[in-house]
Amino acid sequence: MFEKSFAAAKFPVPKSAARIKTDKKTKSVAVIVAHPDDETLWAGGTILSQPYWQCFIISLCRKSDPDRAPKFAKALKVLGAAGTMGDLDDGPEQKSLAENEVKDMILRLLPRLHFDLVLTHSINGEYTRHRRHEEIGKAVIQLWHADQLCTNELWAFAYQDGHKAHYPVPIKNAAVYNQLPQPLWDLKHRIITETYGFEQNSWEAQTTPRAEAFRQFSNPDEAHQWIDHQNTAS
Repeated sequence: MFEKSFAAAKFPVPKSAARIKTDKKTKSVAVIVAHPDDETLWAGGTILSQPYWQCFIISLCRKSDPDRAPKFAKALKVLGAAGTMGDLDDGPEQKSLAENEVKDMILRLLPRLHFDLVLTHSINGEYTRHRRHEEIGKAVIQLWHADQLCTNELWAFAYQDGHKAHYPVPIKNAAVYNQLPQPLWDLKHRIITETYGFEQNSWEAQTTPRAEAFRQFSNPDEAHQWIDHQNTAS
């Protein structure tokens, strides 16, 4: 449905991307994130290295942002993906959103409800802290567990920042860990600095991970137990 093409991309995908194991089976992939740039920061190298993936990327926030929204559209072209945006509240206060509000937005933005693979936020977020990341990670798992969203696999971004001790880094013992070849990281970094326009000394540019990691779930019960365990621990 969504043909992956880099013809309109500003930057060609480097041949060295093949050093990451390529899945040669065509897959429909949904990438569900809070903000435009999350898709690139936490999974951009993996997306770029998989030419057989047909990606649809949704950002649940910033549709009305006159700066970030058009940059998201340009980033989609570089990533060879289709996508769309929503307008959930993203104020600096990070007020909690109702679970159903987040779930309804996800279902409204997705073009269909079955994918071979879904990529999304960790229920713990990727750094300390952004509430939208955590809420979206939980909502996606809950939709999957309730059979409202169907997927063969779910990969949750796996990063940590030592409670603000350092920039977010990939968790090395995560189920999926992709070390990015230098030319591929360069391309990812250019999406952040040139397509999105972040300064070289910005948090986003300094963060841009050189490896990407994911928790991997093949059934919704297992993923939902992760939420239950967190609720019990807290």
